Amino acid sequence: MEVGALYERELSSRLGLSLYAAPAGEPALSPVAFMHRPSAMDDPTAPLGHHWIDATHISFGVVTVGLFTRRLKLEGSVFNGREPDEQRWNFDPIRLDSYSGRVTFNPSASWSFTAGYGVLNEPEPGHVGDVRRLTASALYGQGLGADGQWSAALIYGRNAHDGESASSAALAEAEAILDRRNTVFARAELVQKGSEELSLSGVDPERLFNVGMLGLGYIREIARPYSGATLGLGVRGNLGFVPGALEPAYGSRNPVGVMVFLRLRSRH
Repeated sequence: MEVGALYERELSSRLGLSLYAAPAGEPALSPVAFMHRPSAMDDPTAPLGHHWIDATHISFGVVTVGLFTRRLKLEGSVFNGREPDEQRWNFDPIRLDSYSGRVTFNPSASWSFTAGYGVLNEPEPGHVGDVRRLTASALYGQGLGADGQWSAALIYGRNAHDGESASSAALAEAEAILDRRNTVFARAELVQKGSEELSLSGVDPERLFNVGMLGLGYIREIARPYSGATLGLGVRGNLGFVPGALEPAYGSRNPVGVMVFLRLRSRH
């Protein structure tokens, strides 16, 4: 997921410089990707709006320069805007054909606000033209009791494809590690998707549909197979929301799903 190097240097008592270079890494554009966000790190599913919010987290070629104070950070990146191919065990060709900027403000130890904008050079195979992406997020985290923590996030993303209508995605999510054995998490999201994204045929390709999802999950730690690791048994329930025009394709305006999973995690 990432191979990179980060260098930071103090320029003065109030200002620092950061340099980041990665053959596979994350440019300064979106908030931290879902699998690394404390509010989603135990949820095994990607957001419906992943390609609006945090899909640049694996870019093959990234160079980022930043200036930061104790509470504020300004960053600019040049990077490879193309989505990775399906051969996930090798490196894609490294290009620096896209650019982005991001500002992060941390007013306290619990809050972090970010806003980013980028121009991605033809990110999706089969789509000609660039994408202009705007993102904004508010992240919150707080300790919970002796062994727990809880965190939450509000995130918005907007994609404007050359020659196509702009589309948006938004989500709210939260996770609470109640104690050493019990974790609960939830996510609510709404995203505008076209017929190709939804794998629909015979539908106007320019038409956008509002698609939503509510998810609620629970994990119980059931074993410690070795020092520093836990094995958890989890369940996640999903309730979807689709417009009436898509009911024939989905069989319902509120499709329901349940998944059961095992999660092995290192505590280090």
